[in-house]
Order: sequence, then C-alpha cells, then structure tokens
Amino acid sequence: MSEDILYTPEEIAQKLRITKGTVYEMIKRGELEAHHIGRYIRISQTQFENYLLKSKGYDNIYEAVLVQEGNETSANINSVKIHVDTELIGRAKVSIRPENIILSTGTFISSARNVHKGKVIDITIDGLKALVTVNIGIPIKALITVKSLEEMSIKKGTELYVIFKTMSVVVYK
Repeated sequence: MSEDILYTPEEIAQKLRITKGTVYEMIKRGELEAHHIGRYIRISQTQFENYLLKSKGYDNIYEAVLVQEGNETSANINSVKIHVDTELIGRAKVSIRPENIILSTGTFISSARNVHKGKVIDITIDGLKALVTVNIGIPIKALITVKSLEEMSIKKGTELYVIFKTMSVVVYK
C-alpha cells in the first residue's frame, strides 16, 4: 500500500480555492474527514479524494480487492462481489452513484450484471427524492422518487433487490 500524503487545512483551502476557515467548518460538519494529530489537523490524500467524489454525487464508496476470474473482474468488498469493468487488479476503490441503482421487489432478465438481495435499513426523504439504504452485506444507497417509494411500499425492513450495471461502477486506485 502506498503512503498517503497529508495536507494541512491551508493546503486544502488552496486546492479548493476557499478560505482556511471554510475548511475547518467542513471538518466540523463532517463533510471532510481529517486526522487529529496532537493539536494539528491533517487531511490525507484519500480523505480529500473521498470528499471530491462525494461532492460530485458519488456516495457509495468502498475499499475493494479487484480479482480477475476468467474474462471477468470483480471487486470484492467484505463478502460482497461486484462485477466491474477494469483491467486493474489488487486494492482499489469503487463507487456507484445512487441514481444509477435500480431497486426491485423481484428479479428480472436484464443486462445488469450486479443483482444483490438485501434489506432496507434507512430511508431519507428530501422533497420528491428518497435515498434508500439497503444492506446487501455492505450498506448501499439508491436514489429513487418518493412516488416509487410509495408505489413499491418500501419501508425499513423491506426485502429488495439492488440492481446496477457493471459500467455504473467507477474503479480507481
């Protein structure tokens, strides 16, 4: 594993072209993770990259081990195997945008290679959107409309299938 670069809040502020005070507020609000080393605060390259991904809408971010089996590559996250489209192998991160995930009450024939059964563990409603968190062995968030939430009678504890295409998974080192 490579060494992670540590940045000061001032360096992060320069990168984002914001004030140092704003960086401290982002850390306080939990938007930007940071290390507290004695009296000092440092932000690792990984923490900074995670912040950038989340700010671009990537919420499902996981540490994975990429394994090639035949002509397919999978990202293994704990006991969950996710089909990915990459030539990379070894340790990496994967992310899936919540709006690229389909929730279903049953299986159906489709081109999506990733089909995982799980249980709803959380629902957050924001206007006409609902962010549904499903435990498939890892928590994964799907963004759907409140209308879909109501029509499908989705509640905490509902069993659902989480479905997404291989091409929806972003892989990076």
